[in-house]
Amino acid sequence: MVKKKTIFICQQCGYQSPKWLGKCPSCNNWNSMIEELKPTKGACFSNLGFESMPKSINDIKSGEHERLDTGIMELNRVLGGGIVRGSITLISGAPGIGKSTLLLQAASNIADKYEKVLYVSGEESEEQIKMRGDRLNSLSNNLYVISETNLDKIESHIEKNKPTFVVIDSIQTLFKEYVSSAPGSVSQVRETSNHIMRIGKSNSISFFIVAHVTKQGELAGPRVLEHIVDTVLSFEGERTEEFRILRTVKNRFGTTSEIGVFEMAEHGLRQISNPSAAFLGERDFQKEGSIVIGIMEGRRPILVEIQALVSETRAVIPRRTAVGVDISRLNLILAVLEKKIKIPFYNCDVYANVVGGLKLEGTFGDLGLALALISSSKSKEMSLDNLLAVGEVGLTGEIRPVSFCDRIVSEAEKMGFKNILIPSRNKEKINNKKINIIGVSSLKESLNKVF
Repeated sequence: MVKKKTIFICQQCGYQSPKWLGKCPSCNNWNSMIEELKPTKGACFSNLGFESMPKSINDIKSGEHERLDTGIMELNRVLGGGIVRGSITLISGAPGIGKSTLLLQAASNIADKYEKVLYVSGEESEEQIKMRGDRLNSLSNNLYVISETNLDKIESHIEKNKPTFVVIDSIQTLFKEYVSSAPGSVSQVRETSNHIMRIGKSNSISFFIVAHVTKQGELAGPRVLEHIVDTVLSFEGERTEEFRILRTVKNRFGTTSEIGVFEMAEHGLRQISNPSAAFLGERDFQKEGSIVIGIMEGRRPILVEIQALVSETRAVIPRRTAVGVDISRLNLILAVLEKKIKIPFYNCDVYANVVGGLKLEGTFGDLGLALALISSSKSKEMSLDNLLAVGEVGLTGEIRPVSFCDRIVSEAEKMGFKNILIPSRNKEKINNKKINIIGVSSLKESLNKVF
C-alpha cells in the first residue's frame, strides 16, 4: 500500500511544516501544530463553474444598483447600501452577542421582499431556529431552514432550491469529505470557504458566513478567510450591556468607517437611528470628571459621554485603565498635562471610560478627555453648562483641528447643547450663531475658558 503523506499545520495561523514543531515559528503559539493528510491536487483545484474569458470593462454589467435590501437600515449602512449580489460577507463576534439573531431577522426580511432564502445551521436544529423565529417574529414563507454540516449536501440543496441569499452559521462546523481533518481545522475552513466562494460567484448568490472568535477577540481560523470574502463585519459589545456596535473591518463595496448601533430587546435586535440620544439618555451635565465629546463614525456624527477618575495611590506603579479609549492615547495626554499644565499624575490611579460601550477611534476626543482628567484631579466642575468639546491635543499642548467639525456642531445643536469648545482653526470655517462656539488654540486657553 502507498503510504499517505501527512503535513503539520498550525491551527492558529495556518503555517505548514513537514515535521512536528512544539512552537509555531510564524505566530509563536505552543502545541498548535496538528498532523493532517496532505490534500491531493484534484482536491485542491476544481472547476470554477463558469467560463473564464477576458471581457472589456465597459461590457461588464455592474451590480451596484442591484443590492439586496435587508430591511434593517443600520445593517444596510454598514454594508454600503445593501448586500451586493454574489458577495460573500463574514460576520464575527463573541458568543451570545446577537449574530444569529441579526441574520435571522435580515434573512426573513429578504425572503419577504425577494425570492427564496436558505438558512443553514450547523450548531442548531430546525426546531431551535423555529423557536427563535417565533420570538423574533421572523417567519417568512420563503425562508427555508436546514441543519446540515456536509458542504456537498448543502451545495445540492442550493442547486435544487436556487435561493437568492444563503446564511451559513457557522463556517467552523462545515466540512468537505475529501479533507481528513476535523471540522473547524485550518484545512477544513480553507477548503469550505473557497468552495463557498466559487458557489456564490458562479451563481450570483449572496452569502453571509458566521465565524467564531478566539479568546483575544480575533477571528478564529486562518487569515486567508478574511482575504477570500468581500466584506468582514465585527459585532462588538458586552452581553451585559444593552447596546451592540456593528463595525466594518473590510468592505470591497463601500467604506470601512461606518458603524451600526443596535439595542438588544425582548423581541430581538432593535436598530438605533439616533445614537447620540441613546448614548446621552441619562446624562447629568453637572458632574466632575465628565464631559460630552463629538466623534465621526463614517458620515454620521455621534455624541458620547466620556468619564475620567483620578485618585491618589500609594502603589509604586500607579494604575492606568481605559475602557473604550486607546491606552496609548491616554498615556500621551497624561504626559502632555504633566509637562505643559504642571499637573502631577505620577502618584495617582487614572481611569477613563466611554459611556455606552463605544470604542473611540481617532483623535476627536483628546480635548474632552484632557478636560475630564483635570476636572477629576482638581475635583472641580466645569463652569459652562451643556458643554461639548472636540479637538486633538498635540505634544506641545496645542489644540489641533479635526475633520467634519461642522457636522458635529450641527448634531450638538440638535441635541440642545449651548456651548461647544472647538479648535480655533475649525471656528474660522463655521458660521453658526445659534450656539456659543468657543475657539481655543492651546490647553491653557481651554482651562481658562472652562474652569
